[in-house]
Amino acid sequence: MNAPDPSLVSLISHADGRVAATPVSSLFLTRWSARAMTAEPIPDEILFAMFEAARFSPSSYNSQPWRFAYAKRGDEAFPRYVDCLSTPNRAWAGEASALVLIASRAAFVPPGAAEEIVSPTASFDAGAAWASLAFQAALLGWTTRAMGGFDKERARLATGAPPSLKLEAMVAIGKRGDASLLPPDKQKLEKPNARKTIGQIVFAGAFPADG
Repeated sequence: MNAPDPSLVSLISHADGRVAATPVSSLFLTRWSARAMTAEPIPDEILFAMFEAARFSPSSYNSQPWRFAYAKRGDEAFPRYVDCLSTPNRAWAGEASALVLIASRAAFVPPGAAEEIVSPTASFDAGAAWASLAFQAALLGWTTRAMGGFDKERARLATGAPPSLKLEAMVAIGKRGDASLLPPDKQKLEKPNARKTIGQIVFAGAFPADG
């Protein structure tokens, strides 16, 4: 058996101004969602390594509801993807190396069954695939930022997504650039953000009344 990748098993508590109460892999502290991107072309083998990581994500009944449509910078479809974004996102995401639309398909045929059912966890499972994509990107030295700010109907037209797909998020992928590349109002935001404490999100036995 091969030895584990040291970058995955080395546990740390501090990185990039972030502090973990319990040491975790450096991946979880150093990955953050940048906006500033350099417009560097992304090779297919890099992009598809991210899709492969997403492909092996866990899902209910192994239904694998995630679907991805993408456009690389320079592709004929890329401007259409950019045009689907909200105005604030369009101001920076046009410099991404690739844009990816993540969708989920809730209907699937369970193992041993003959007819489709609707999975109540399709969006949850697609979120797991997005996380896998994002972490693989970070391991390869690329940054990702998922966006809910996009016009879903315009994106459906731009990608030919059928009604069976729920459009979940648009993701920008690129090499992290300097904050000076961003509009002035976004420059101060270009840094790892804070997280709630463990005590605010983890509870023994039961949730508090206020959630």
